[in-house]
Amino acid sequence: MKYWLLKSEPDAWSWDNQVKEGASMWDGVRNYQARNNLKKMKKNDLCFFYHSVTEKSVVGIVKVVKEYYPDPTDNTERFVVVDVKATKKLKKPVTLYQIKENIKLKDVALLKQSRLSVMPIKKMEWNEIIKMSSS
Repeated sequence: MKYWLLKSEPDAWSWDNQVKEGASMWDGVRNYQARNNLKKMKKNDLCFFYHSVTEKSVVGIVKVVKEYYPDPTDNTERFVVVDVKATKKLKKPVTLYQIKENIKLKDVALLKQSRLSVMPIKKMEWNEIIKMSSS
């Protein structure tokens, strides 16, 4: 299993939208590196759901329920989607500030490539963020 972080602006698609929808496609990705990350996702991989822009925090966990296929919202046919399903809301959101302050997370992709909307998370980073959400 691999771990990922998916970013969404809460005004466009929030954690509450994801929970209400159940399984849904993660569409609208228009960055080639993010697309390549979507293509690497496998069924049952876990992803942090990150509210970007206003909240800047990890708020929940979604699971990949369908591997990549063409993004129906992309007229160029270059981009893909995966289907994800909400599995768990974090006990406490983990903010970008908290992540920046944690030395164990100094190399997390969220800090290195802040504009990337789909990024891998190492298992150690995943575990540390889970731990932070519980304390």
